[in-house]
Amino acid sequence: MQVALIVLMVFAAVATLAVLARGIIIMARGKDVGGKKSNLMMSYRVAFQALAIIFIVLLFLVNRQG
Repeated sequence: MQVALIVLMVFAAVATLAVLARGIIIMARGKDVGGKKSNLMMSYRVAFQALAIIFIVLLFLVNRQG
């Protein structure tokens, strides 16, 4: 169980980093005048960060119980 949570946590963290980099690249190119893609990337980043935090909390709870 712990290994699975660690793998999921790392996946969520890497996904957060990838979405953050993609959002920065989109903003740097300047082609997203309306900001729709930037807002979408921001939403994805927040979601992946939330997943990473949830996995960290679950890992702490699993370690605390046993």
